[in-house]
Amino acid sequence: MPDIMLTEEELMLKSAIRDFAEREVAPRAMEIDQEERFSFENFHAMGKLGLFGMTLDPKYGGSAGGIKPVVVVAEELARVCASTSNAFVVQTGLAGYPMNQFGNEKQKARWLPGLISGEKVGAYCLTEPGNGSDAAAASTIAKKVSGGYVLNGSKTFITHGTIGDVLIVFATMDMALKHRGFVALVLEKGMKGLTTQKITGKMGIRSSDTGTMFFDNVEVPEENRLGEEGQGFRIAMQTLDNSRVGIAAQALGIAQGSLDEALKYAKQRRAFGQAIADFQAIQFYLADMAMRVEASRLLTYQAAALKDAGQPYVKQASMAKAYASEAAVFCADRAVQIFGGYGYIRESKVERFYRDARITPIYEGTSEIQRIVIARHLLQE
Repeated sequence: MPDIMLTEEELMLKSAIRDFAEREVAPRAMEIDQEERFSFENFHAMGKLGLFGMTLDPKYGGSAGGIKPVVVVAEELARVCASTSNAFVVQTGLAGYPMNQFGNEKQKARWLPGLISGEKVGAYCLTEPGNGSDAAAASTIAKKVSGGYVLNGSKTFITHGTIGDVLIVFATMDMALKHRGFVALVLEKGMKGLTTQKITGKMGIRSSDTGTMFFDNVEVPEENRLGEEGQGFRIAMQTLDNSRVGIAAQALGIAQGSLDEALKYAKQRRAFGQAIADFQAIQFYLADMAMRVEASRLLTYQAAALKDAGQPYVKQASMAKAYASEAAVFCADRAVQIFGGYGYIRESKVERFYRDARITPIYEGTSEIQRIVIARHLLQE
């Protein structure tokens, strides 16, 4: 990326995170992927670097910056390990952001310091077994009782679902009200009636913790509610709008990592007496990958710049997320093709990139949902 797109401070951040990623994250990336093990080493190291508080309230340990530096970090981490990048995006964008934006001072004082330091793992709990893209059709019920709520139901495909300490759960008080009946509740690990089950056997991001959560008459104090009753859906959607910029950056990182590996291999691998990079077919693959990487980067940084400037950015965030995620799939696929048989075995980085890339057009709103969002904005302009 041309230096002109980043400030001197952001260039320094990019260099520092690349060094951290190459030195500490990359060496264990293959191991934690194969073991399907969440890396608390990586997580706590990110906490010590202050990465989780980049956009959050300085009063509680954050640095109150914009989302552009978050994009820089998410991309650099995903270049070597998409699972570690995902942990970063979830902790900052899906757990930290709603707490920072919608929590009262007492709530922020209680939960933000742990989320920012990495002492506490955060989770955003929206998806249910019967409602993927149709988030308003939630069936997890928060029954109002004296002093709070009683929660019953389940959530699934929740990142940090089995290791989370601070869980932001979205439930409905009345299914007939759909999105108007939503409430956002903060649960803590160990609450009576809360159980979790790890989801294993995932195709990609295998070292990202993913779980199913069960709520059996979980008593949640009223003081644990974020915002007001009926505001839960807006909190959930605004959080996703913000986080999609980070997921676009994660996809961009996977695409860039795939291109990096493909370029390196194409220059080294020889066939028919010459490097395969000399063949026009391979050059076209590399050119197509590079175009998609650069277009993804421009879209992603545009969305980040608009948000940081306080301008409308939701359409651009959806464009960046949809395009970058599909670019990641394309670039990882082409990288495997360039590697040939060597790209089809676990010892190859591009095999992992190929598997990791495939989730990006699915989670945080499918590519189809992003196209709906984009079209609605176009038709309203």
